[in-house]
Amino acid sequence: MIPLTAAQIAEAVGGRLHNVSGDVTVTGTVEFDSREVTPDGLFVAIPGAKVDGHDFAKSSGARLTLAAREIDAPAVIVPPVADMKRGAFALAGDKDGSGAAVLAALAALARYVAARLPDLTIVGVTGSSGKTSTKDLIAQVLEPMGPIVAPPGSFNNEIGHPWTVLRADENTRNLVLELSARGKGHIRALAELAPPKIGAVLNVGTAHIGEFGSREGIAEAKGELVEALPEDGVAILNADDPLVKAMASRTKARVVFVGESPDAHIRAENIVLDSEARASFRLVTPQGDADVTLALHGPHHVGNALSAAAVALELGATPAEVAERLSQAKRVSARRMDVTTRPDGVTVVNDSYNANPDSVKAALKSVAEIARRENRRTWAVLGTMADLGAEHVAAHDEIGRFVVRLDINRLVVVGDQARAMHQGAHLEGSWGEESVLVPDVDAAVALLRTELRPGDVVLVKASKSEALWRVADALLEDDAR
Repeated sequence: MIPLTAAQIAEAVGGRLHNVSGDVTVTGTVEFDSREVTPDGLFVAIPGAKVDGHDFAKSSGARLTLAAREIDAPAVIVPPVADMKRGAFALAGDKDGSGAAVLAALAALARYVAARLPDLTIVGVTGSSGKTSTKDLIAQVLEPMGPIVAPPGSFNNEIGHPWTVLRADENTRNLVLELSARGKGHIRALAELAPPKIGAVLNVGTAHIGEFGSREGIAEAKGELVEALPEDGVAILNADDPLVKAMASRTKARVVFVGESPDAHIRAENIVLDSEARASFRLVTPQGDADVTLALHGPHHVGNALSAAAVALELGATPAEVAERLSQAKRVSARRMDVTTRPDGVTVVNDSYNANPDSVKAALKSVAEIARRENRRTWAVLGTMADLGAEHVAAHDEIGRFVVRLDINRLVVVGDQARAMHQGAHLEGSWGEESVLVPDVDAAVALLRTELRPGDVVLVKASKSEALWRVADALLEDDAR
């Protein structure tokens, strides 16, 4: 963060000084984890369901704390937020609104800092799936062009978004942000605190459809990003997704279409997958063409790479530079198509960070492609996909049927909440022991340890809340032993 005095921080958030003089200066980072605070840093005291950050303010050693109430430490006391205005800053269990007040202040501070960095280019990325992988690709492609800030993992909500913005300082050239939404207005609120110059919308799927009611409702929310772009900005839209392509009418910015479609401005041609589902393709752009060979597993990364290429080209990179950087890009965020082959030939595909129907189908296609060339046996170890609302049963049933259609050999469904996957597989393929419903992770691991054979390919995927990565970890720990 840029150096700020306590008085400036109080002005930015509309708060008041407490136990501190106005000329005290914060020169360190902004943290909401007291264990990460530096002596010159700012601590954000967020009340949680189990612990309250206010209780750790003094022991954190922070130069200053953003707080909702008076504490025994130097602080800026933030103003309360009316219930009707909590909006995107609402926290579960936040009965008195103090959490919303602190988050609103954090957002205001991020807005204040971003406005004081006129030379900073802000890039926003949203979509139902692939946001984190695309954000990581954009960051790697832009890194040679100057100092860059991007969030670790999926820091894309009302906490992680402003936290990332406040990582930027006078030296930062590009800021890459991932924007998520649990409801309408969330992306708009995030875009207001750090207005993007370039916005990329990847796709409209069924993630969080329980919150939005339909894909059209999801498209309405995702399109808030392109609505936030200025007239001299750039909207990068997936030409292969009709709901995304239609967002061109919702923005004042110049539109760049990406995809495999012939009318895309930046497109992929001659796509070829290798034995581990890594894509090579010809990158076709108005500035020229170049060959790309991705190190990332899964054909869905082609679309992600095209969006990253479009961003880099807008910021001055040549097609040859973009192709080279995309070809050198690595998987950065954990538990996303993390492919590891054990000495016995068992390949574990750990894509367990999160799941929705579209990302599960993409992962299943990748595993089927990995196994196809050498006729290897395939396993899909799948758990619950969260936030599907009334579509929960139908969506899980469809995944079970999709597993059969892809000719995956074995399906292990973990947890009764995902039972419809197991049932769908049986109804689609009249399966018997090919699909198994197990109660928990331990049962899944026990089954796999008994039945895995050398050369098998195992996909592990579920929503983050299921922590299904424990299955992948156990299989790789077996390898280590």
